[in-house]
Amino acid sequence: MTLLRLHPDDDVAIALIDLPAGHVVDGLTLTGDVASGHKVAVRAVAAGASVHKYGQVIGLASTDIPAGAWVHTHNLVMSDADRAAQIGAGRRPLPAPADTVTWSGYRRADGRWGTRNTIAILTSVNCSATVARRIAAAFPRESLPPGVDDVVAYTHTGGCGGASDGQDVRMLQRTLAGYARHPNVAAVLIVGLGCEANQIPDWLAREGLSAGPHLRTLSIQEAGGTLKAIAAGEALVQDLIQTAAGAHREAAPVSGLFVGLQCGGSDGWSGVTANPALGRAVDRLVSHGGSALLSETPEIWGAEHLLLRRADPDTARALLDRLDWWRDHALHHGMALNNNPSPGNLKGGLTTILEKSLGAVAKAGSSDLQDVIGYAQPVRRTGLTFMDSPGYDPCSATGQIASGANLITFTTGRGSVFGSKPAPCLKIASNAGLAGWMAEDIDVDASGVLRGESLDAVGEVIFRRILALASGEPSASEALGIGEAEFVPWQMGAWL
Repeated sequence: MTLLRLHPDDDVAIALIDLPAGHVVDGLTLTGDVASGHKVAVRAVAAGASVHKYGQVIGLASTDIPAGAWVHTHNLVMSDADRAAQIGAGRRPLPAPADTVTWSGYRRADGRWGTRNTIAILTSVNCSATVARRIAAAFPRESLPPGVDDVVAYTHTGGCGGASDGQDVRMLQRTLAGYARHPNVAAVLIVGLGCEANQIPDWLAREGLSAGPHLRTLSIQEAGGTLKAIAAGEALVQDLIQTAAGAHREAAPVSGLFVGLQCGGSDGWSGVTANPALGRAVDRLVSHGGSALLSETPEIWGAEHLLLRRADPDTARALLDRLDWWRDHALHHGMALNNNPSPGNLKGGLTTILEKSLGAVAKAGSSDLQDVIGYAQPVRRTGLTFMDSPGYDPCSATGQIASGANLITFTTGRGSVFGSKPAPCLKIASNAGLAGWMAEDIDVDASGVLRGESLDAVGEVIFRRILALASGEPSASEALGIGEAEFVPWQMGAWL
């Protein structure tokens, strides 16, 4: 087989290998070269008519497309046609699992479970970034006692330059608070300069946090400058390490897992292999009582009707409100939501945001959509939740972790070197070429779907790797030491 047609109603099929012009397959003669992962018209489509993939509209033909033609940006454009949403029509309970599954985690005082046991050094402002990084550098992983995974400095570019009570500061405070109370974080040191807009006592009080054995604060100005602050911070972290060393793994229920769903560097295979296979793993997770976070709001555009079918009216309205906000936000900044896909997505075979979104939503499986929350807001319900965020992977994953995700899954087709801390990241390749070429960055190869393995079988592999990773097995990105610089809080407002 050299062409894959995903649905009987599809106007296109996907080339499984590079195909030259003149190649004859399934009665079609290719009118031009078609790269692996790209689309071939399986029947003629008139200019202005809808083009279907996955049994869904992915755009409009901008010119007559003959059968056998390569279908891409030169002849396929965005469609703004309404997508009928039958709200709640697809709601159904998942079948109860036939087995009992556990993993090994850290039980926290608030009842949540950690997949890692780390020390977080948070910064209230960019001005304290260097001090925080120098403190963390004094505690390399090999120097830590058994059971303490890491000491990580989370630095950023915000915290001042705007209103002390403005939108950006509030968003940053909520994100920092989510990391401070994260179940993968055993103890926290917060480092500030002293005169910043994001005053530490103010945001701790606003977020219901207070200093104590597991949370310490440090002001560079009060400490007497850079070197004195570093020395003071090292002493504080040494004490926090001893606190963290008292935690131990124990058998944990799957209900203690909150998994963030991400995709980046997608290609034409992402929506065929990695994303739907991850969706099957998510269904397994949810059926066992676990939770998943779907995000990247601009990247569900064109596939929102599939989520609305699985939502009650209130949840559906909340999701539609966020999509309306993003439409207005894009217009305000002189952009369109179809500015996405990225150049890499286009080269990999994706053409419109509709096509990209239909593949991306497959990560969420088939369970009911239980809730819609704002960026970095705490998860309120078990099961599948949607968290509003940009499509930029590090920013979206940062919000998911702040919301409580204790593990991230990340599918990729073009290749990505993303990693995350304190929540470990499981990287899933959509194709065998990537899995081999960038093997040091990949945890699971989902390309077996193209060789006859079922989505359920590959989904089960992913589910078991999630449990192993949650239980302490290092991910590829952890082995490479990736995840500290990928802390990217969402900045929305103006700086003055």
